[in-house]
Amino acid sequence: MGALFEWLCGCSEDARYSLPGLVHVAEPPKNVAFLRACFLKSSLFMSQPIVAIAGAGAAGYFAAIACAEANRDQRVILFEATAHPLAKVRISGGGRCNVTHACFEPRELVKRYPRGSRELLGAFHRWQPRDTVEWFAARGVELKTEADGRMFPITDQSTTIVTCLQREAERTGVEVRLKCGLVSATPLRQEGFALTLTTGEAISVRRLLLATGGTRGSAGFSIAEKLGHTIEPLAPSLFTFNVDDPRLREIPGVAVPSTTASVPALKLSETGPTLITHWGLSGPAILRVSAWGARELQAVDYRFTVRINWAGPAKIESLRAELQTQRRLHPRRQVSNTPVASIPQRLWEKLSAAAGIATTTTWSGLSASAAFALADQIGASEFSVTGKSTNKDEFVTCGGVRLRDVDFRTMESRLCAGLHFAGEVLDIDGITGGFNFQAAWTTGLLAGRAMAGVAAAAL
Repeated sequence: MGALFEWLCGCSEDARYSLPGLVHVAEPPKNVAFLRACFLKSSLFMSQPIVAIAGAGAAGYFAAIACAEANRDQRVILFEATAHPLAKVRISGGGRCNVTHACFEPRELVKRYPRGSRELLGAFHRWQPRDTVEWFAARGVELKTEADGRMFPITDQSTTIVTCLQREAERTGVEVRLKCGLVSATPLRQEGFALTLTTGEAISVRRLLLATGGTRGSAGFSIAEKLGHTIEPLAPSLFTFNVDDPRLREIPGVAVPSTTASVPALKLSETGPTLITHWGLSGPAILRVSAWGARELQAVDYRFTVRINWAGPAKIESLRAELQTQRRLHPRRQVSNTPVASIPQRLWEKLSAAAGIATTTTWSGLSASAAFALADQIGASEFSVTGKSTNKDEFVTCGGVRLRDVDFRTMESRLCAGLHFAGEVLDIDGITGGFNFQAAWTTGLLAGRAMAGVAAAAL
């Protein structure tokens, strides 16, 4: 270092030089005090290894904080190609942020992941929803559990989560660079990578984490491929169904709290609320079916038949019996005005009409054939799906970096030393309900601590 300082002080007038971590200087400064300051800054930067994290989403932020907390003797730089960090966190859950899910048994938790369940089992034994809840609570953010198990901040504001993560990143010394993404990563001879950034800069780092999400065209995928990784084909997950059917027209906004949605041709079936929209069908039951059938539904170009049981788990036989009970108890009432199975009035009127029942028909005047037709409409309505739409809060993809090439104890590549992955860049996706964020927190934390030098056994 002394020799470097002497060279700096004695360099010729026409010399050009640059220092690690500093902008390139075209003209050498004549002020020795300034030179000394440059030297000290250079020494500091040269003595601190750099950990680079690409992607300032949930996984990237959590990894950066975990890494900086576990090792203060290195620089942690979080690169984000856009001007909007934590964008998905801000809009998820209708702007409330569905942080995680109240499922605290790893073997049950992994059942909510159409892809990645086997690999995540060990990871969830190291960091699961209970740990996530405690992490945020320790930083002043309390979460609440809703009836369906989804967990949100008690403020019902996603900005609470965003502010917490940004505050922790600042506290731990994470450097966040916006509008600065990765273009390429070249392995160095001994260790680390030479990165080229979208700003034209070049930087050498000891460790690299790709947390660039699952968007098609992501730089993370191209970099991972060039470093030897296989990218599993991408397909949308968590999407709504486009349906044009008289039974759904003019009643957007109607929600049925307990339904069963199924795709008989693919043997897919999920329960939960279903929402009628301007373009067709949405809600948790529909989104879960879309997740489990992401690749199969893509293969049929999103043209298939979906069957809805508007009475949840009720069988056709029990529905017929319920209709007979209505006939006995309310013979003079009009069928169209007497919903059963908690079906909303406006939907009930549509189902009654579809069964061929006139609005003036009373229960006593309901024929056996009409009763059978009505039971079928309630318990087995079939709709032709002609396409899909992205759910505004849940834009998730399946596909990504092949999982068998990643060590899920450290989230490090098995093919390229020093390269780590976290979040949706991996071939992992969960159903709706906070499961995708939990995968992001878990993989981000494990990667962050591993990059800080924490041994895998201690993670």
